[in-house]
Amino acid sequence: MTKSLTLVQPLRNVRLASERDPDAAAYERGRRDGESAMNEQLLAQRAELVELHNGVLTSLRQAVPKVVHECENTVITLAIEVAQRLVAGLPVTAEMIEAAVREAMAQVEEATDFSIYLNPEDLALLQKLSAPLLDPKSGGDRMHFHSSPDVTRGGCLVQTRFGVIDARRETKVEQLKKALLT
Repeated sequence: MTKSLTLVQPLRNVRLASERDPDAAAYERGRRDGESAMNEQLLAQRAELVELHNGVLTSLRQAVPKVVHECENTVITLAIEVAQRLVAGLPVTAEMIEAAVREAMAQVEEATDFSIYLNPEDLALLQKLSAPLLDPKSGGDRMHFHSSPDVTRGGCLVQTRFGVIDARRETKVEQLKKALLT
């Protein structure tokens, strides 16, 4: 079903729309060129954003293990400091001194003569309580006790002909720090 169109007068100066208005054709070309340039610019910006995004993710992946390691070291250091302060606040007892001496003596060769250096207050405490550790029968002639102001309370130094065993509290804390923070 087609309809026909009947004109009353013949058409004159009829042209295609693009031929009729040269400005409209130029406008259309400009619009298409602008869209094309805009699409290229958007693609370039999208690529830059993806690259920036990947860079940020890579930086975060590298930073997280470092932050975790630093946090672990900080927590360990804090725990050691807390332990040190707690131990420093404890009263020194004869049992504590004997335990430190026994621990140090466990590292001494059986047949070796040795001298044990204690803080003067610790040695006086052991003598006052007649601690079994000071009994010559427990160590024989090979064990000799001496007082030394260089030894802090609760610790001891054991001198053998092979060297010194440092069983002072501060030395133990330093060894603990080195072991935990490496």
